[in-house]
This record gives sequence, C-alpha cells and structure tokens, in this order.
Amino acid sequence: MAALAGAATGHGKVITASAHGSAMAMEALTPVQQARANGLASFAAGYTFAPERTTLPAGARSAFRFRILDAHGRAVHNFDLDGGVRLHVIVVRRDFAGYQHVHPTLQPDGSWSVPLTLAAAGTYRAFADFEVAGVKTVLGSDLFVPGAFAPARLPAAAATVASDGYAVNLEGADLHAGKETQLHFFVSRNGRPVSAFETYVGHRGHLVALRAGDLAYSHVHPEPAGRPGEIVFHTELPTAGAYRLFMQFKLAGVVHTAAFTVEVKR
Repeated sequence: MAALAGAATGHGKVITASAHGSAMAMEALTPVQQARANGLASFAAGYTFAPERTTLPAGARSAFRFRILDAHGRAVHNFDLDGGVRLHVIVVRRDFAGYQHVHPTLQPDGSWSVPLTLAAAGTYRAFADFEVAGVKTVLGSDLFVPGAFAPARLPAAAATVASDGYAVNLEGADLHAGKETQLHFFVSRNGRPVSAFETYVGHRGHLVALRAGDLAYSHVHPEPAGRPGEIVFHTELPTAGAYRLFMQFKLAGVVHTAAFTVEVKR
C-alpha cells in the first residue's frame, strides 16, 4: 500500500492525500477495483493466493507459507513498499476471534512465510493485502484448525473498549451505507490521552473493517496528524449491517488492538 496516497478502503473509495498533505479526500473506485480489494476471493486481477497448506494445529506456533501467483502461475513479489513492508497478512476466525495482523518474509523460492499461532479450533480467514504500482489487491483464503468449536457471539456495540490497560473511545460512528464518515478514535490511560503514537508500518495506526457474514475487507490508513490521543480515519462502508472494526496503534514498542462492533444504517 502506498503511504497515505492511494490507501484503498476496499469498499468503493480510495483515500488520497491533498496537495498540502494534511487533508484526505475520497475518490470512487470502479466495481472491478472494489472486487479486487475486498478479500472475498482467492483469485482476483490475475493474482492467486496459494497457501502451501490450509490446515494448521490449534495452539501451536507453526509456519504459514504461501505464494502469490500471477496469471501464468509464477510466484510474484514485486509489491510496493509501505512502511518497510511489502505484504500485509490479516488472519481472523470467522466469528471475529483471534485477530492477527502480521508481515511475512520473502523466501528464496519465491514463497512468503510467517509464524502463526491459532489458539483455538475453527475456520479462519486469511487475507493477503498488497499493492503493485499503487493499485491494491486483497485476496482471501480459509484456514482450518481441527477440534471442537463453538462460535463466539458478536460482541455488542460499545463506544469504549479496553486494550492492554488503555481505554479507546470511538466517536463519529453514526454510519450510513455508502456515506463517507470520519471515525475518531481517542486513546487514553488513567484518564489522560496518550501524548504521541509511535509509527506502526509507516502510519499512526491501522484500521481494518470486516463485514459480518462474509467478512468483506477494508484496510484504511489514518490522517497523518490529530489531537493528543486521537487517530482519525476516513471510510465508507457499502451496505447496512454489522461490522467489526480492528484499530491498531503502537506505544512503547508494543502494538495494541482495539476491536469495536458497529452497526451501519441504511
């Protein structure tokens, strides 16, 4: 993904920096661009997400290896560099449990590898998120962890959630399908906003939105600045219904994840 410019939401809009670099604008994506960026397919835009295996053990650290193949079946890895990484992998169980955002390393044989620990049995969705020449592609593949499985219920919507001793408050969550919205996240500890965020993969934070039911994917970068403790994202979600938002920020060398359930109105 390009830093700030061209950070596609995967839901019909793309964030671009203004000429001054301080404001963000939204430009429409075509239906074809939407289809290649929502993670609903393992094949899109001539690329294929090809894991070496799709069954992983429960609770054990193991290597997840895969290739991104072009239309001729050749492994490709000439992805744009974004904050020091070329490829994002998001893994989450289909009931939204066990969210992980990791960055695989390229292997000599052209495959990518990243260690994963999937704590519990169930079906997980893995997303491979990359850009080539500023154009985003997001591919998805299911992963399976054998064992007894009871799906978790979707958490109720809440304005504030706790994350590793931090309180994260979400403002501006009056969401309507197809309408651009600013989401303001405020991070505090002991009642005081954090003074500054550390850069996490080139940005103040990252936000991934997943739609309940099919897990349609959106990965949005934030504005480059904000008030103390604040991270602002611009996004547009395409349909009414429930979504799970995973907002990540970095402090004292540790990446923290705050998860919210939101309801998008018609």
